Amino acid sequence: MVENNESKPQDGILDSAAAEKATETIDVEKILEKYDRESTTRTLNPSWKTIVKVICILFSLFQLYTAAFGVYEAQIQRSIHLGFVLVLVYLLYPARISQRKSGLKVTDVLFALLGLAVGAYVVIEYTDLMMRAGLPTKGDIIFGAICILLVLEASRRVVGIPITIVAIVFLAYSYFGPYFPGMFAHRGFAYTRIITHMYVTTEGILGMPLGVASTFVYLFILFGAFLHKTGLGKFFIDLALAATGHKIGGPAKVAVMASGLFGTISGSSVANVVTTGTFTIPLMKSIGYKPEFAAAVEAAASTGGQLMPPIMGAAAFVMSQFIGISYIEIAVAAALPAILYYLAVGVMVHMEAKRLGLQGLPKERLPKVKKVLAEGWHLLLPLFVIVYLLLKGYTPLRAALVCIIVTVVIAMMRKNTRLNIKDIFDALEGGARSAIGVSAACACAGIIIGVVTLTGVGLKIANGIVVLSGGSFFFTLVLTMIASIILGMGLPTTAKYIVLASMAAPAIMKFGVPVLAAHLFIFYFGIVADLTPPVALAAYAGAGIAGADPVKTGFNALKLALAGFMIPYIFVYNPGILLIDTTLPEIILMVFTSLVGAFALALAGSGYWMRNLRFWERVVFLGAAITLIFPGIVTDTVGLSIMVCMWYLQKRSVKNLLPK
Repeated sequence: MVENNESKPQDGILDSAAAEKATETIDVEKILEKYDRESTTRTLNPSWKTIVKVICILFSLFQLYTAAFGVYEAQIQRSIHLGFVLVLVYLLYPARISQRKSGLKVTDVLFALLGLAVGAYVVIEYTDLMMRAGLPTKGDIIFGAICILLVLEASRRVVGIPITIVAIVFLAYSYFGPYFPGMFAHRGFAYTRIITHMYVTTEGILGMPLGVASTFVYLFILFGAFLHKTGLGKFFIDLALAATGHKIGGPAKVAVMASGLFGTISGSSVANVVTTGTFTIPLMKSIGYKPEFAAAVEAAASTGGQLMPPIMGAAAFVMSQFIGISYIEIAVAAALPAILYYLAVGVMVHMEAKRLGLQGLPKERLPKVKKVLAEGWHLLLPLFVIVYLLLKGYTPLRAALVCIIVTVVIAMMRKNTRLNIKDIFDALEGGARSAIGVSAACACAGIIIGVVTLTGVGLKIANGIVVLSGGSFFFTLVLTMIASIILGMGLPTTAKYIVLASMAAPAIMKFGVPVLAAHLFIFYFGIVADLTPPVALAAYAGAGIAGADPVKTGFNALKLALAGFMIPYIFVYNPGILLIDTTLPEIILMVFTSLVGAFALALAGSGYWMRNLRFWERVVFLGAAITLIFPGIVTDTVGLSIMVCMWYLQKRSVKNLLPK
């Protein structure tokens, strides 16, 4: 039984009864084990625990060293990184979850040593490998085959079976190409060619996804680990509690604000739900929200964190390398859609509270905003610094390195945030552990990308999507959305983005859609898949905390995240919302109308404004939302006119209901 002590309100914030109810003991470990595969690490004895800790710290120090003094050649950097990852996977993750408490197996130690060997082989033989390119030796084939098997099993243990099955299917496709029907047939490749392509070149396991993971993604994860160690997560919760806890439906607004802030430094929807939800969900229930709705609010807010700049999910860094656009440009483009998403969720929460007549928490028993900011404002400085550095043209790798140093220095400003040597080592270890899942997924996704580059199947699949849609742009988008959600049911965001970027995004771009809009489209649906039944992991994790029905929670979360399903279509049809090819006056108008549109969308989803809305009124508000979020003078005029008319009708009907 594990309690999230950092999430508990401080003494004096709430009365004793409310505090006890709001911080009831929750089995966090069990919830994470069930819904977050990366949390299913085994129980180690003290000796092995120390060994793993040392390996994790060395891993982080290696990454910091290369960030400070220069990254090695691609294959060397990625091989060393892969070696660390494979060693840690087999030492930390059992073959079956049921074996978590049975100790370390001899076979796992053997696999860890083999993981070290396949990484070291490329480093030691690097010069010879480059000299004999295309003429592999027996050793190359043996180590390559072992590497592929180790990566597949590592991804199964850490990420899950779906991505492993996809990678195996792709490997089979590369070999059995002549037996596939129609446009998907190809001449097939010898196993020696497949193995060397996956192991030796930068087109397979050591490809771009692992390259991104082994450089700035790791540094950003490490940056997040240091921020978390300073207490930034608790600061976000306290700030949200102080700013919104006393308002109508306050605890739900606390969840939206805290999860949005925390999500900027967390790359996992489920981890975000569990971290903030252990505090916010019981608090929401304590004032009258139904368990299913409380869990759904936390799930929708936590999932949106990966969409929120300045630090989006790891997939955003991979996207930067895929499409050749700087990360800061992606973050700037994603800002307005993310704000619209959170505005829509926040308004739905507010309207639900008004409909149920739920009040906030007593203001006198909440922390004061000024006091919270006075005690923790300095913790926000690293976030501002990283935005400044990225805008100044620093590479993400260098920006993250500088901000890790800045975080440590700034934390020393106050006694309550000061880091000692143990804290620093813990952050180094935590960063390594958090990076394992992303890197394992990227290595396995590298196999899929390797088959795509070897066979050209990506373009075939893109053409197949267009043909299947009958050449219709809209139906191409729908099919891509469905594919994104289906893949999202079993893959982490980074892996699903890599797969879809190779096969689905090209289908959208065939219609002249800007590359950034096409890739953000699949990025969005890959993320909101965490809320989509039947496998809505973020919603189910929230349901586990709330003691709620998982299916009902999933559909409530789906309703709250309605904006996340609409906005991608809008920026594909009109990329102006991504600030592409637009002017300042257009941006100002677009921001205003989009915010009103998000408000209208929230009304349609919540079914309440000044009173309960009839079905036809919700449909009208949905139409107003669509016309307002789509940029354009005609659509904006129509949308604003609808909102004015509906406001008048609402005021009139409410007035008529008042007693004479």
